[in-house]
Amino acid sequence: MKKVLFIGMHRPNRSPSQRYRFEQYFSYLEENGIQCDLSYLISEKDDQVLYQGGHYLPKFRILIKSILKRRKDLLAAKNYDFIFIQREAFMTGSTYFERKLAKLKAPLIFDYDDAIWFEDKGSHLGILSKLKRPAKTADIIGMADIVVAGNAYLAEYGSKYNANVQVIPTTIDTKWYQPRKKGEDSQVVIGWSGSFSTIKHFEQIVPVLLKLKEKYQGKINFKVIGDATYTHKELGIQGVKWQAETEVESLQEFDIGIMPLPDEEWTRGKCGAKGLQYMGLAIPTVMSPVGVNTEIITDGVNGFLADTDEDWFRKLEKLVEFPEFRSEIGAAGRETVVARYSVEANKEKYLGLFK
Repeated sequence: MKKVLFIGMHRPNRSPSQRYRFEQYFSYLEENGIQCDLSYLISEKDDQVLYQGGHYLPKFRILIKSILKRRKDLLAAKNYDFIFIQREAFMTGSTYFERKLAKLKAPLIFDYDDAIWFEDKGSHLGILSKLKRPAKTADIIGMADIVVAGNAYLAEYGSKYNANVQVIPTTIDTKWYQPRKKGEDSQVVIGWSGSFSTIKHFEQIVPVLLKLKEKYQGKINFKVIGDATYTHKELGIQGVKWQAETEVESLQEFDIGIMPLPDEEWTRGKCGAKGLQYMGLAIPTVMSPVGVNTEIITDGVNGFLADTDEDWFRKLEKLVEFPEFRSEIGAAGRETVVARYSVEANKEKYLGLFK
């Protein structure tokens, strides 16, 4: 049996990036004779302080604990056949651990699903964000034996520093993401899923949603998942906390899923996971035409691309008014995910990394 050491920041089933990039392949890999061991740094307790302001002493303790953990990984890594690093091995600008791992006999695989060579202005790491060095991404790519990028935009960047770059998209487990038959509810739920760091993206579409509410009065409702502190009195929104155990069930309440994004260097690198989640559940999806979204969506066929406020209003209006059209677009969206962005469609690519 081959052994792979996966190096990540977060515990299992915590980080969307880890879940949709590699964790959901573990069972398939193990069925094919590959042992998957994940070493992570940030515990559930650490989450309580790491993404808040202040707490400088606890954050310093997390830093020291993380250094000790990675030192243990360096010793353990000698017993593995492959080393797989997702985004970075350590949360500062240092590449010390990546350099040490790259010198071992085991091939080093590096995976990334965001434009992490740019500064993430939405970071909530507080003082620790001052220690980060986004430019280290190029250094890590150059060290790796295999580079896995989440989309063509990311791969183009990686190809500047490494000749062995391949694209494996962010994927949905369509065996788990099953559409729910909609009832005869009179209200249409327009929903958004994200986090406290991306709620600003949802807010850019609020003027359109207010206009829709004014037109349809009690016919539509709105839901936000991911930021439990978010409220919007006029839209009647109280944010719902994201929980892995209830994520699919909560998303199934959407009749329409939205993914507004600003067109920026950072967002162009995103892999469309939010939209793919909606589409995997046969929820008709409207996205901003940014980055990989334009590859996922064929406008008006398996979803919608909307740029201006007028565009957003017109396309959401059509989906609100015609239930059969929602079903048609939703079904086409799921077909796209099953064919191109599902675990089933990409599992052989993942298995191929370790051959």
